[in-house]
Amino acid sequence: MDNHTFKRLTYQVLEHSPTIQDITAFFSEFKVQLEARDLSLRGITTDGSALYPQPIALVFGEVPHQICRFHIIKELTHAILHAVAKVRKQRAAQLPALPRGRPSKANRRKVAIVKRAQQRIADLFEHRYRFVARHLTSSQRRTLQRITRGLPQLRTLRQIMEQVYDLFDRRCRSETALAKLAQLRRRVRAFKSIGKTLQRLFSPNLQKALTFLDDRLLPSTSNAVERGNRRHRKMQKTVYRVRTRQSLECRIALDLLRETQTPGRCHATAALHLARAASG
Repeated sequence: MDNHTFKRLTYQVLEHSPTIQDITAFFSEFKVQLEARDLSLRGITTDGSALYPQPIALVFGEVPHQICRFHIIKELTHAILHAVAKVRKQRAAQLPALPRGRPSKANRRKVAIVKRAQQRIADLFEHRYRFVARHLTSSQRRTLQRITRGLPQLRTLRQIMEQVYDLFDRRCRSETALAKLAQLRRRVRAFKSIGKTLQRLFSPNLQKALTFLDDRLLPSTSNAVERGNRRHRKMQKTVYRVRTRQSLECRIALDLLRETQTPGRCHATAALHLARAASG
């Protein structure tokens, strides 16, 4: 849910995909709202879209621009899961085909080996979320060690994900985080098998996502805002699903009627509470 200490000044719902012109117009309106309240913009947090840098520089000038940590970690999480799925499919393709029917005595050992390999592949799918989880218990780590036995590239992926989480630790400064990022990039380049999968680590947005470490006013993520926007859009779909003029007029009239009855409902609720307290 949104932080109750925050106040939403303006918002806009578009019926089409946003463009740079739409973002510029929205920021211009937002700047007017700030000036009307005698406020100044100290920093801005957005996702990693390429639509924002140009309008921000045009409307607000030189202002700290923070890339949302939530979106960066989401992209890296998808990349890690894609790498795990790739390894799982490769191992499944290498398994020999088993003959139909009950295996003979000569093939029982071969069938048992294939069955164990299939179970390991199934375990990789079932526990795939452990490769990207923020924290793991001791039992979860033991499970991860068991299913990645003989697969050092998967253990490396888990270690890389842990280092990505360490980059956004508030206890260190951005200079230290950038040094850790450079070391992590060198490590990824050394592993040719996973280097192409984790190209997101070399994005400049990852460096901009570390801006909040040196500025206490900038939030590390805009996830709460995104959830608030999704909740607003979901409510719009629920209330205004039938977009006929008559249904909209009836819905607006019903909302206005409920607002006029709000004082009476509050008075009735207070009277009921007093009566219940007196009887008790």
